[in-house]
Amino acid sequence: MATTSARADGTQPTAAGGREIEAEVAAFLTDVKTLRAEIGKLIVGHEEIVEGVVSALLAGGHVLLEGVPGLGKTMLVRTLAEAIDATFSRVQFTPDLMPADILGTNMIVEDAGGQKRFEFQRGPIFTHILLADEINRATPKTQSALLEAMQELSVTVAKTTWRLEQPFFVLATQNPLEMEGTYPLPEAQLDRFFYKLKVRFPDRAALHLIMDRTTRDEVPRANKVISRARVLELRELVRRVPLARAVQDFAVRSLQATHPDTPEGAAVPMVKKYVRYGGSPRGAQALLLGAKIRALLEGRYAVAIDDVRSVATQALRHRLILNFEGEAEGVSTDAVIAEILERTPELVK
Repeated sequence: MATTSARADGTQPTAAGGREIEAEVAAFLTDVKTLRAEIGKLIVGHEEIVEGVVSALLAGGHVLLEGVPGLGKTMLVRTLAEAIDATFSRVQFTPDLMPADILGTNMIVEDAGGQKRFEFQRGPIFTHILLADEINRATPKTQSALLEAMQELSVTVAKTTWRLEQPFFVLATQNPLEMEGTYPLPEAQLDRFFYKLKVRFPDRAALHLIMDRTTRDEVPRANKVISRARVLELRELVRRVPLARAVQDFAVRSLQATHPDTPEGAAVPMVKKYVRYGGSPRGAQALLLGAKIRALLEGRYAVAIDDVRSVATQALRHRLILNFEGEAEGVSTDAVIAEILERTPELVK
């Protein structure tokens, strides 16, 4: 197993420190593989989606899943909650859903002495894992109810703020925007998601396995394989992974290249022609944290530029806003990101 020759502060690790790092990385690999295998008992044919969801959880982010109904998105998040022994809530987003239906509201209650007072009734957002099902069927006002919780990990109602218990993880699903009865998510909402993952239709072999597991008398169930406290420990390890300045610079320049009017002139032709707005600094944060997790999953305690490339599409695809010409010509943000990665040099002099 490869380890770095120097710590992030430039000091040389001792032999004992190197062995300790190797042990931590090995334990990380074991726990994550066990978690993914447990989820794989119920979720078939979506290995990349499972890896993306688990990676976002370990990064402390949230995930937006896009796909047509019936592909197991709800089952995925329920299975994840069971595997880490976390509480789970599901909110079905509809056009008449109100913010109070998610956050909670103050209710008038009467105590034993007949005195009336306001008491806050917590909404379904007070959980560890929240499934926001078909989030783009609710109005923007209701969608925005999640903004504070996703970024600040708190909920404010009537000037009172409540902290959310950790880990707090939002997994939102949405139908493709061309379907009727949907509201596009506002840019501020999209930017809160660590990854956007596209759920593809499974192949024939995966469909047979799904039928075998779901149409017989024995239905598999997920068991707890790691604790919530262990998830928080894994998050801390992710953030301790050292990062070379050259790798960070590549991520920063890749983010800059998503902006058509970047002052450094780094925008590629497709960006200049089709993109209205590029990604925010959260995009670079997602690139680097995702790259750290990928390095750990390969048994490395150091991040390479290829790690950044491997997570760029899911980290940036929802952060690029196309202009009218891009929308009219049906340009995909994935294609724009591919050109950015191809044209952005690894090193600059």
